[in-house]
Amino acid sequence: MYFAALLARTEDGWEASDTELDDVETLSDLAELAREASSEDDTVLVLIEQEDAWFGVVRIDGEDDPRIYVSDAAAASRSSYGEILLTAELLGRDPDTDEPDLDALDLDGTEDGESDADPDIDSDSTDDDETIAPVDAVPHGPVGDPVILDDLGVGEKQLRALDADDALGAIAEALGASVVLEAVR
Repeated sequence: MYFAALLARTEDGWEASDTELDDVETLSDLAELAREASSEDDTVLVLIEQEDAWFGVVRIDGEDDPRIYVSDAAAASRSSYGEILLTAELLGRDPDTDEPDLDALDLDGTEDGESDADPDIDSDSTDDDETIAPVDAVPHGPVGDPVILDDLGVGEKQLRALDADDALGAIAEALGASVVLEAVR
């Protein structure tokens, strides 16, 4: 089960609204949705969670580029909402290419010009413990900006320690916005 909410900081405190992400296809769409939630160029947080699996925070400050934190990239990558947040840049990939550079590898996994057999290794022996991670593998664990909420009272250490099942509530509590978040939950 998913939950998504917008928290917009105003002069009077935080205002929360639940949000429907069905029409959001890109991070730009999400940022535009967040900017529409604020009448000024105030801070807007998009909080997204998949129950017991992962959570994400997107921070939009006026017209600045969105800042993103995802608690578990591998879990989020299996989610349509998570895929919105996991940009190539966030995952440390070249944003101009959608796929890994397969031209640098032969079909057998060796680099161009590299021999298939290593003379120091018996070709009949295999090491079952040795695996090669796919070039486009998504890391397990957090990715993004771990200090995204630092100036709002949630430090990096605290953010990284949050469990997916209660993270948004803990973040809202630290921000002083737990009542407004629970009202839209």
